[in-house]
Amino acid sequence: MSLESLAADARAELAALAPPRRCDRLAEISALFHTAGTVHLLGRGAVSFHLDLAESAVARRAFAILRTLRVEAEIRTYQRRAFDGGGRTQILVAGAPHAIDILVQAGVVGPAGLPLDRPPGHVVARPCCRGAYLRGAFLGAGSLSGPRSVHLEVRTPLHAGAAFVRSVASAAGIRMRVLDRESHSAAYAKSWEAIEAYLSVAGAAETVLALEERALVADLRADANRLANADHANLVRQSRSTLAQLEAVRALRDAGELEQLAPTLQDAAELRLRHPALSLRELAAKADPPVSKAAMAGRLARLVARAEDGRAAASDMG
Repeated sequence: MSLESLAADARAELAALAPPRRCDRLAEISALFHTAGTVHLLGRGAVSFHLDLAESAVARRAFAILRTLRVEAEIRTYQRRAFDGGGRTQILVAGAPHAIDILVQAGVVGPAGLPLDRPPGHVVARPCCRGAYLRGAFLGAGSLSGPRSVHLEVRTPLHAGAAFVRSVASAAGIRMRVLDRESHSAAYAKSWEAIEAYLSVAGAAETVLALEERALVADLRADANRLANADHANLVRQSRSTLAQLEAVRALRDAGELEQLAPTLQDAAELRLRHPALSLRELAAKADPPVSKAAMAGRLARLVARAEDGRAAASDMG
């Protein structure tokens, strides 16, 4: 499963949660408007508030929370002209007195009705409210990408909004950073630990389990690759060592020197010639009497050294 599909699963899981407390609803609505909201001035002091969301499930959730807060809202859909032309959903909130009062409580606008760059601290004073704010921020403008460079990001129109997401995450024990781009700012995390902590605090327990499973599978695969590489390296070393032993035994035999060696070395040479594919342990077991792997390795090493000495002497004479 790709991280993009995991991000979609996370949004679906978060969108299905029902905030139990009024403070949580206010915090989540605050985050949605600070990440995906705009304020429209209509003239003569009238205003309206829009939420522009990519997924219908998130739009339905925002609409349901607003209705729970007794805020009248309207849902509209449209097709984007730019990029992929995908569908978008807008939630429109007219600037009625009760709606403005709720948005003031949520820290979307100030007492004078002007939009705030970031909500006041009381909106996220409780741990449950901080989780709700991080949930709303991810639903409004969150993304998860990878897998080579894992990256969770929450976009905001202004630096202050991204800095506020970072401060809320920090209060929940999550390390995030802020990046300013030409068109927006973003609070982001680039470690599995921080990403899992963010999603866990936001309430996406199933997605966190999926991420942990993904990380476990990746670790197991990496361990398997390391073992396979180690086995391959051992086989290469063993084949090179066996080849050197065979060449040494043949050189000593051709030079008539095998008969001059100790019986134990002659036996080792004969075993290697008859069983070129056996490991040292297997070769040692076939000795008469059987010997240890170290003893067999020592005998074959002496044969190789004797052959090298013979080659060196021949070279000097030449």
